[in-house]
Amino acid sequence: MNIVYKERKIVSRLLAVLLSALLTVPLLSSCGGGSKTATPPPVDDTVGRTVSDRQTEAKKGLGTGQKVAILAGAAALYYMYNQHKNAPKEGAQGKYYLSKNGRVYYRDAENRAHWVTPPAEGIRVPESQAQQYRQFQGYNGNTSGRDLTGLTSSAAPAL
Repeated sequence: MNIVYKERKIVSRLLAVLLSALLTVPLLSSCGGGSKTATPPPVDDTVGRTVSDRQTEAKKGLGTGQKVAILAGAAALYYMYNQHKNAPKEGAQGKYYLSKNGRVYYRDAENRAHWVTPPAEGIRVPESQAQQYRQFQGYNGNTSGRDLTGLTSSAAPAL
């Protein structure tokens, strides 16, 4: 009987040591600091925009007496992407990218992705420029139409 007790005691201790070691693995792996070359997660900038930022953006390039279309939602987002996709610099006023999930983003100086959101009141665009966005949701208040999923982007860095 004494041998069975000693074997159980040894097995119990080994099991306790093994479980203790397994429980410390997540703790130790979370303290590593991560890779310095990894791309940081996207940043959601939708909270920080003000009405005056949107109004100045909406008024660019319009003269008096021009027929205009209002682009909102996917149409506005695609318009903004097309305006910035070939920009030479990075950041909010620089190059925009189209993600695989149909969202538009730009990268800041620290290579963090920032999602772009169109202004809630839409963007006033000359009708001649807006025609190419007619099929998208948000063209002149249209709630049906195409979204941005499935469109391809040229050389977009991975999120």
